[in-house]
Amino acid sequence: MAETKGISRRQFVGSAAAVAAVSSLAGKSVLAAASAKGSTLASSTLRDDSNWKEQGVENLAKSPHAKLHDIPVHAVTIQSGFWARRREINVTKSIPSMHDLLEANGRMNNFRRLVGKSKAQQIGPVFSDSDVYKWTEAVGFALQSGDRAELRQMAEKLIDEVVAVQEPNGYLNTYYQEDRKSLRMLPQTQTTGHELYNIGHMLQGATAYYRATGDRKLLDAGIRFVDDFLLPNYGPAPKKPIVSGHPEIEMGLIELYRTTGDKRHLELAGYILQGDKRIDLPERRTIYMFSGTPFAARTKLEGHAVRAMYACCGATDYYMETGDDSYWQTLNRLWSDMTSTKMYVTGGVGSRAEGEAFGDAYELPNFRAYGESCAAIGNMMWNWRMLAITGDAKFTDVIERALYNGINSGMSLDGAMYCYRNPLAFDASTGEKIRNPWYDVTCCPPNLERTFASLPGYLYSTSSDGIYVHLYENSQLDWHLEDGTGLKVTQKTNYPWDGGVDLAVTPAQPVEFTVFLRIPGWADSAEVSVNGKVWTGAAAGKYLSIRRRWADGDVIRLQVAMTPQLLAANPRVADDTGRIAVQRGPLVYCLEGLDQPQGIDLTDVALRPGKKVGEEFQSEFRKDLLDGVIVLHHPGLARENNASGTALYPRYNGESVKTRSLDLTFIPYYAWSNRMATAMQVWTPLLAS
Repeated sequence: MAETKGISRRQFVGSAAAVAAVSSLAGKSVLAAASAKGSTLASSTLRDDSNWKEQGVENLAKSPHAKLHDIPVHAVTIQSGFWARRREINVTKSIPSMHDLLEANGRMNNFRRLVGKSKAQQIGPVFSDSDVYKWTEAVGFALQSGDRAELRQMAEKLIDEVVAVQEPNGYLNTYYQEDRKSLRMLPQTQTTGHELYNIGHMLQGATAYYRATGDRKLLDAGIRFVDDFLLPNYGPAPKKPIVSGHPEIEMGLIELYRTTGDKRHLELAGYILQGDKRIDLPERRTIYMFSGTPFAARTKLEGHAVRAMYACCGATDYYMETGDDSYWQTLNRLWSDMTSTKMYVTGGVGSRAEGEAFGDAYELPNFRAYGESCAAIGNMMWNWRMLAITGDAKFTDVIERALYNGINSGMSLDGAMYCYRNPLAFDASTGEKIRNPWYDVTCCPPNLERTFASLPGYLYSTSSDGIYVHLYENSQLDWHLEDGTGLKVTQKTNYPWDGGVDLAVTPAQPVEFTVFLRIPGWADSAEVSVNGKVWTGAAAGKYLSIRRRWADGDVIRLQVAMTPQLLAANPRVADDTGRIAVQRGPLVYCLEGLDQPQGIDLTDVALRPGKKVGEEFQSEFRKDLLDGVIVLHHPGLARENNASGTALYPRYNGESVKTRSLDLTFIPYYAWSNRMATAMQVWTPLLAS
């Protein structure tokens, strides 16, 4: 959010805040009552208003340059398996406790003070309103999987308090009130004040809640902000200039366009993406913001990582609606830059703490890795959009890598603690608390919550040819093909611990279509059969096209090998020279100090593979460990005469390093820092055999 020199993004509040009492309010404002469900106060009407339940994470049904179309979250029921417990804790603990933390840390009093229901002063950074909106989006996605009365009641009360402070001209922002009112939407404020960022998150939260409940109250407030405040006043001359200091409004406006059909929303997003020449900004600022200059002129990913990811998401959305080829060329150029030179093996992005930014090509430090949770989420969101355009499995591979590793690590297994940054090596002696219940800049926790809540919407897509299967999880799809034919798909699997997946494909009546089955890019081998007969053509990193006449009782069997793999980094990644990372299936593994023999320091260990790399790993399922994980054991070595704690620059004497054998134990990276504070590393020194 803020630059490093400003507000600290990692100042966390002690656990006492978590148990602070929740304020109790009564009554609604006249405006809140007027904007109840079905209100017509907003300028724009809604396109296909009766179809709100049928829209997915994005509403791509009428996007002319989207090859794939989203399936609504409610159409997929995730059953017992890897993600089921994660999602249940999310809705029963994480989202409710975050509501209480928002209360305890004054986020809702920021709204109440403006209508005389709180005497508290404004508290929190300039973007604090967005915390409330992301939380609302998490609730919206959670309710799309099934009604939860307590969550809905919390959200309705919160929404009432939000819309109560909206001004007659449509403006809504609790920070720029009273003595700050004169600063609203000034060029300098736009570059640092997050006004458009806040409203972008409001639009996304309102849309998710509308698609869950049909309740337009918050959505109508968002439309009023756009139609009555932004559109009449900001945009091309003679209107006032506009710039996105933190990209987010672009996504919000385009999803609003998909909801309303009002082309002005799309055009304003395009104008913002182009940059307003009337706001003269230094180059360092436009690099940091990843906005303010024409998006299509970008040649590499740089600047603030979350801003860059969100800008790419907005630009991809814009391409899906317009087909502007300059955007498509730029997006592919930036994607190649990221995946070939700037993405961690966990799918995390953003290597520098200073500016929370991308570094230079191959600048991927481990201990100093920033890898903000929001940036990994942005990476997943961007690749989801690129996938929708192309149907290319290379984008799904990045989605899976980020989701299972760099995103999943961001929330503790008990759902109460969060990582702001996600390093690939950690020294517990520094005293840094990597997981905390609250950060004054609390963008990551509700971002993680909305991601886990929306997860069912990422398993499948439809196209004019049939259905795409992206991710594997025990689940049931109850939806239809694009010609209206009802379709159920039931997945039975123990993925990612096991590589076997059975998919029962049940159309409402026998019909010919294609099932596009994703073969993960990491798969060394994959076997596919339909009703017991081999189906050839499976290739890693591709969708296998299975076209036939499907009928009740048809079953696809996918089997991919889950052999542990050793990954090397490009030689230009200096931090990983002579080191390897361990991956099994989609999961990246790490060493934690407390799992190794007593007295062993991770800086002194090395892995020595046998002649057949990977075959010396022993896999062990530990039901009692970290909510149930497969741990990996492998023979290793520990240095004895060059141990940590010696002189900083000892004289080299030519002696061979003395070592002793030991067993190294690896756990999935997402589960690190869920026990006592201990050292951790993903990249382990390698001693060649």
